[in-house]
Amino acid sequence: MPRKQLHLNAFLMSTGHHEASWRLPESHAEANSDLEHYKNLARIAERGLLDSLFFADGPVLMGDPGRRPAAKLEPTVLLTALAGVTERIGLIATASTSYNEPYNLARRFASLDHISGGRAGWNIVTTAGADAARNFGLDDTPLHRDRYRRAAEFVEVSTKLWDSWADDAVVADKEAGIHALADRVRGIGHTGEFFRVDGPLNVQRPPQGYPLLVQAGSSESGKDFAARYAEAVFTAQQTLEEGVAFYKDVKRRAEVLGRDPDGVKILPGIVPVIGDTEAEALELDAELDRLIVPEYAKRQLARTLKLDPDELHLDRELPDGLPEEDEIEGAKSRYTLIVELARRERLTVRQLIGRLGGGRGHRTFAGTAVQVADTIEHWYDSGAADGFNIMPAVLPSGLEAFVDRVVPILQERGLFRTEYTGATLREHYGLPRPANRLFDTVDTVDTGAGHTGIALASATAR
Repeated sequence: MPRKQLHLNAFLMSTGHHEASWRLPESHAEANSDLEHYKNLARIAERGLLDSLFFADGPVLMGDPGRRPAAKLEPTVLLTALAGVTERIGLIATASTSYNEPYNLARRFASLDHISGGRAGWNIVTTAGADAARNFGLDDTPLHRDRYRRAAEFVEVSTKLWDSWADDAVVADKEAGIHALADRVRGIGHTGEFFRVDGPLNVQRPPQGYPLLVQAGSSESGKDFAARYAEAVFTAQQTLEEGVAFYKDVKRRAEVLGRDPDGVKILPGIVPVIGDTEAEALELDAELDRLIVPEYAKRQLARTLKLDPDELHLDRELPDGLPEEDEIEGAKSRYTLIVELARRERLTVRQLIGRLGGGRGHRTFAGTAVQVADTIEHWYDSGAADGFNIMPAVLPSGLEAFVDRVVPILQERGLFRTEYTGATLREHYGLPRPANRLFDTVDTVDTGAGHTGIALASATAR
C-alpha cells in the first residue's frame, strides 16, 4: 500500500529567514522589493512540486530596519504577479482580521483565486502590538479574546460573501441578453458584534469556493480557532514531543466540533541549513550566527519578552520573574516557546539570540540533505506533522538546495509527489471544494429565455 504523502510549503522571506542572511556576499540586499527575485523563487519552488508559496505580513514595520531588510511588498499584490509566472503552485498570503474589513479582503482573495485559476490561500492572523494599533488610530491593541472574536466573525462574513454568488450564476447568454441570473446572486444581510455587511460581493464565487483557510496561532484561543476554521495550520514546535502533543490537540479539537481531523493539515516550520557534509552545514550555520548584530537582536528579544533591554545581559540567562503566558496580550504562544527554549537548555541571551536568529522560534536544523530528509520523515511518521513549512535560512540558495537535493530523497521514499495531479491549492492539499451555504437548499424555477434559475427555499447562512 503506498505511503500517504506529506505536504511542503515554501515560506519565503526576502533574503532568507536568518536575520543575517542579507549580509552574505551572495545575497541581494534589496531583494525584499525586487519582483524578479520573487519570480525566481516561485519558479524554483514550483520546479520542486511544492504545494504552495507563503508570505507572512503585518500592518506595521516589523523590527528595527537597521537590523535586517524590514520593508515588505503587500502579499496579495505580490502573489498576483507570481500567479502569472507559475501554473500549479499555491499562493498563500497573510492578512489581518484586526486591521482589515471583510468586504475588501474577501474581494482581494476572490480576485487572487480567479487570477491564479484556484490557487489562493489566506493565512488568517489576529494582529497584536500597540505599534500596529497606532497605525489605525487606536491607542493600543484590542484584548486577545476580542481579537479572536472579531476574527471568527470576520471569517464568517468572508465566507458568506464568497457564497453570495451561486456557482452557476453566470450564464453569459449573448442571444438572450442575460449575463447572470439575478436570483443566483444575493446579499448576505449580516449584522453582528463587529461587522454590518449587506453584500453581495462584487466578484463572483472563487474557483475553489473559498481560498484555502490557513491559521498560524498556537495559543489556546488560536488552537480553538484553528479547530473551527483552519484547513492548514502553520506552527512552531521545537521538540518532537511538543509537535506530537500539538498535532493531537488540534486534531482532537477539530473532531469535537464535528470536523474530519484529516481536513486540518498541521505544518510545523523547519529552517534547514544544508551542506554537502554535516561539517559544511554547521559551518554555514555558525557563519550566519557570527553575522548577527547582538545589540539589534537584544532589543528585539526584549520587546518580545516585554522587558527593558537593560534587563538582558548577553552572557547571562534570562532573568527570573518573567510574566506568565496569560499575562501577555500579543503572540502568546511564541512568547512561551522562547521562554521555555531558554529555560530548558539553559541558554544565555547571546545563545538564545543565535537560536532565534534563524527562525524566530521555528526549529532550525543544519545537516546534509539526507539528514534533513530523515528529520522530516521522523517527525511525519511520529505523528507530529502532515507536512512542513520549509523556511530556507538563505535565499535563493537554501530553497535550491532543498528542491534539488532533499525533495528527490523524499520522492524516492514515497513521501512526496513526483508530479502535480491537481490544478488548485485545495487539490494539492487533498481538500474538498466547500459547498455554497447560501444556495444549499434550492427550488428550480423558470427564469425565461430557456434558462433554469434557482429560488432559495432556505438561504440563511449559519
